[in-house]
Amino acid sequence: MVSSTSAALQSPVATPAGADIRIEQVSHQFDGPAGPLPVVDGVSLNIRPGEFVALLGPSGCGKSTLLRLVAGLEPPSAGQILHDGVPVTRPDPSRIVVFQDPTLFPWRTVRDNVALGPQARGTLAALQPRVEAALKLVGLQDFAKAFPHQLSGGMAQRVALARAIVNDPSLLVLDEPLGKLDSLTRLTMQTELLALWQRQGFSALLVTHDVEEAFFLAQRVIVLSDRPSRIVAELVNEAPYPRHRGDPRLAELRHQALAHLGLDASW
Repeated sequence: MVSSTSAALQSPVATPAGADIRIEQVSHQFDGPAGPLPVVDGVSLNIRPGEFVALLGPSGCGKSTLLRLVAGLEPPSAGQILHDGVPVTRPDPSRIVVFQDPTLFPWRTVRDNVALGPQARGTLAALQPRVEAALKLVGLQDFAKAFPHQLSGGMAQRVALARAIVNDPSLLVLDEPLGKLDSLTRLTMQTELLALWQRQGFSALLVTHDVEEAFFLAQRVIVLSDRPSRIVAELVNEAPYPRHRGDPRLAELRHQALAHLGLDASW
């Protein structure tokens, strides 16, 4: 675990330096063999600077598609997305996506994987101190010369997070980033992700299928319907940080989310 995590979680959230994201009546569809396949239908959502928002919904409902639209990886079929008032039309280093798979280059060391963005932009010489700071922030400064095959799953995902934050993003887009980790490593990484968010002050938009994870991390949880996804509930989580998983407030929010998803019968 990152040694500074506990201290970071005890401190207040950093002064918000994050993005103001406005999703305005966004719809999206794909061309399928039987014709257009709607996946997102009229979604409107604001993410305030420095806010942590999570998306919950059934598998295949369009959550990851919505993340791709926010990141600028493809344009929406209808509606618009604004980043600090400017329409999102393409990817940008200020909006970084962290996927479920760390997608590290096996022939590059940990340090070189983290430095990939600055190197691609020709700014590595100026940003080398930021690379070292990012490694330290995720507790991997002693593994800078290691290669991906020498890392555990949790360590590899820390490299992916360091590679993201070295770009100093104002929005971190998280597409099930902890989904492939074992349960104990996942709990540890949730705490470390919170520490990064609190220290850096970026806005965060998370997709997860883990209801408990959503409420442990996020300030607001948006529940989406089956495809095409529509917002069916917005649950505000006012539990203070650091949070405790046994907090009855989190249990009640989890029950509400499961009710909206039709899965509350056994809770």
